[in-house]
Amino acid sequence: MPRYFTLEQARAVLPVVERSIRDACQSRAKYDEAESELQSLTQRIMFAGGLMVDTATAEQWKNQRDSNARTLKSSMEKLEEIGCQVKDLEIGLVDFPTLFRGEEVLLCWRMDEDDIEHWHGIHEGFAGRKAIDRDFLDNHRGEPLS
Repeated sequence: MPRYFTLEQARAVLPVVERSIRDACQSRAKYDEAESELQSLTQRIMFAGGLMVDTATAEQWKNQRDSNARTLKSSMEKLEEIGCQVKDLEIGLVDFPTLFRGEEVLLCWRMDEDDIEHWHGIHEGFAGRKAIDRDFLDNHRGEPLS
């Protein structure tokens, strides 16, 4: 069962969410780089029929990949504990479940934005974002923090 945020509650956790999503995005990019280098090395070995391997370099890429996998996992777990939903690690897109007129919707934030200023229905996605207006503020609710 999702946690429902008020706009104020979502804004209160935004600094932690921002750090965590930035860490996750950065770790994913570094993980992908290391994984690509390891795959490239494997292909060179296969095509060369057992090319002599620079084990130190291979180990360095493996360690980078594994370290970034751990950081990514930790960042994602932190975001999950908070109760927000990561939608896109490429652009750092995060949603916060809330209720608007009794229906579940999502407060929407992207890491290049200074504040949470949009929302959308659960089936609309980023393309369906709407500006938070007075009607939304007056008719949305979260749940008390326990």
